[in-house]
Amino acid sequence: MLSAASGPANDTGSTSSAPPPAMASRLAHVGSSPVREILALTARPEVISFAGGLPAPELFDVAGIRAAYDGVLAENPQYALQYSTTEGDPELRTAVAARLTARHLPTEADDVLVTTGSQQALTLLTTALVEPGAVVLVEDPCYLAALQTFGFAGARVVPVPTDDQGIVPEALEEIAAREQPTLLYLVPTFQNPTGRTLPAERRRAVAAAAARIGFWIVEDDPYGELRFEGDRVPWIAADPAAADRTVLLGSFSKVMAPGLRLGFLRAPAGLRRACVIAKQAADLHTSTIDQAAAARYLRDSDLDAHVAVMRAAYHERRDAMLEGLPAALPEGSRWNRPEGGMFIWVTLPAGHDATALLKTAVGHEVAYVPGAPFFCGEPDPAAIRLSFTTHSADEIREGLRRLAKSFA
Repeated sequence: MLSAASGPANDTGSTSSAPPPAMASRLAHVGSSPVREILALTARPEVISFAGGLPAPELFDVAGIRAAYDGVLAENPQYALQYSTTEGDPELRTAVAARLTARHLPTEADDVLVTTGSQQALTLLTTALVEPGAVVLVEDPCYLAALQTFGFAGARVVPVPTDDQGIVPEALEEIAAREQPTLLYLVPTFQNPTGRTLPAERRRAVAAAAARIGFWIVEDDPYGELRFEGDRVPWIAADPAAADRTVLLGSFSKVMAPGLRLGFLRAPAGLRRACVIAKQAADLHTSTIDQAAAARYLRDSDLDAHVAVMRAAYHERRDAMLEGLPAALPEGSRWNRPEGGMFIWVTLPAGHDATALLKTAVGHEVAYVPGAPFFCGEPDPAAIRLSFTTHSADEIREGLRRLAKSFA
């Protein structure tokens, strides 16, 4: 019962008319992801969306993943349903280390920290390394969620120019020497948003620059196993010049299932320990049962065979998109031919604004992501990111026919 002094409650149940507390200043300059907003706008089933970098759901190994969970819950439910260590499930870390070692990056289980998706790995690294006002270098254009992460940390994000082969080493040298960055973040293989792959000689130049100037390299590799053609390019983390200053991020989202939210980081011991402490403050540990099921899946199923099926499907879908682009886009448009991954980068002729045209495209029940939000520096309004993984080849062809109507 309210006392006379407390006064009656208002219609919302509050007893005060004071304004709500202010938001933290770290939110002031960080916007929401345009990609996530476009996905919400185009969620209607009749829309063929090339917007999201979504794995094909019909290719998920549902039976194998279900069997892994069933096995874990049948044999060791007390472990799977209990709290766990921050570093991660020992069996899963051992399996990750073995996969990296098999790909010519010698790794022990103790070198690995399991995270709740590789996005959390980037957040932990930023927490451990980046002071407010510190300089972070990024490719331009850059993965959007990385820009959000660095924005939350209060970093000063400085773009490094790119060309059709990725980051330009000469520009990196000049900018890094001038800015003295804390770290360089890049996705060197099948980059998001451009699909580009950084050649081996440029990777060596990046490693050498980091060693000379003294900054960390964060090498994000969520797409590397999705190669359709061409030869694999070694990780920067495998270069002896940068071994003591490179962190490799990996993910099971693109090869197993994104709903598992399982990723990892491989880092030198001192930095890895700092990330463990940051993770303890963030979520204590990643889901025990999901880690145990992933470890069981890697033990009982053939992930490489499953990835081969995915690669074959994505290869066909990439080819369908490449074949249809000449008829779908205005004359004078340019695009690349990625050797794997999920994305094709398109540049429309001068004078076209991809953001303004999106509304017209959605009216024809097709969607894409304008490229401008991916730029940290001067945006290119004519750029478009197209994802080819979510829809079948026939659906891609139909989507491109719809896209052509947007430019009519």
